[in-house]
Amino acid sequence: MNMSVVKQVLALPVIVIAMGYFVDIYDLILFGVVRVDSLSELGLDKDGVTLWGSIILNAQMAGMLIGGILWGVLGDKRGRLSVLFASIILYSVANLLNAFVTNVEQYALLRFIAGIGLAGELGAGVTLVAEILPKELRGYGVMSIAAFGVLGVVAANIVAQEFAWRNAYIFGGVLGFLLLVLRFRVRESAMFEHHSGSDVKRGQFFALFAHKKLFNKYIKAIVIGMPLWYVVGILVMFSPEFAKALAIEGEVKAGQALMYTYIGLSIGDLASGYLSQMMRSRKRAYTIFMALSVASVLYYFTLSGASAQSFYIAVFMLGVFCGYWALFITMAAEQFGTNIRATVATTVPNFVRGSVVPITSGFMVLKESMGVLGSAATVGAVVFTIALVALYFTRETFYEDLDYIEA
Repeated sequence: MNMSVVKQVLALPVIVIAMGYFVDIYDLILFGVVRVDSLSELGLDKDGVTLWGSIILNAQMAGMLIGGILWGVLGDKRGRLSVLFASIILYSVANLLNAFVTNVEQYALLRFIAGIGLAGELGAGVTLVAEILPKELRGYGVMSIAAFGVLGVVAANIVAQEFAWRNAYIFGGVLGFLLLVLRFRVRESAMFEHHSGSDVKRGQFFALFAHKKLFNKYIKAIVIGMPLWYVVGILVMFSPEFAKALAIEGEVKAGQALMYTYIGLSIGDLASGYLSQMMRSRKRAYTIFMALSVASVLYYFTLSGASAQSFYIAVFMLGVFCGYWALFITMAAEQFGTNIRATVATTVPNFVRGSVVPITSGFMVLKESMGVLGSAATVGAVVFTIALVALYFTRETFYEDLDYIEA
């Protein structure tokens, strides 16, 4: 990219939204980083940490499913900025309160509320950036947001290592309120304002299910992203359990594994986004990265008896080749008209994040009869197969003009 392109891409809205996604990821992943320490302090034994860890993670993701619908509809009806303000207030308050929980029930409730708030950040931000940048540059804009944003997990891991887990939640809440101040300098999408005075129906979430064409596009947009959260929600989130099953030599910590994975995701988001721009194709770049993702997962399962260092390298590679999150969100936003774009761009990533609920539930059920490795391999095979089929039938969107409405 030349300097004029860089200047257009790194405009104030892109920078502020990238910072917002950084805070979003910090808060989203923080529970995974402090899961063992926080639940142990609340009095749970090893089995209880695993069981309640799954329950609380599912509560957070269930909140994101609900929040995805709420903020998506609001974003199309009231504007993208309304979501960026309201959602950050909700999840910042929830994270501050998380620092003062005294039992697991309170913990689960607050992670559910935080999940509702966290659901609005990425979709509204991506929609805004996609609508304010020229079509040949919007891939770079979303790529920049995702690449910087996923580094929030690095911050979460560092803060959790240096401070008590309760202080880590306070830090996240304070970051959110500081970011809120910067949001006042961002303007609403001109594309949204252009159509806001018309009598077009906006934010019609259930229209996505009532019309066959929209429904087919919507379901495909969701399931092609599920492998990423299979990798993060199962293979990395429960990395200590997998390390034990694989007889890894040395201690493996979930926080460290998440950090290396998300560093990889940041690199992968830059690489996949750049590849998409160079190939002038979202779909071909996505296909390449998903194939590499399958290969990295297969390698993960061959690590029996390896060192902890080798395990961390493997999860880093999982992150790199699953680093198509920005590409995934861009494709979803480009599939739909502006009157329902925020609804799609907000609900799709949150349904994908929420897919960790059935994915982890299936993993936990099968684990009893198949073991940790057999269960994870079975669930992964199903998730990747469905995603690859959906990707095959997804249309190319690189050259799509986004200034239109869905009838």
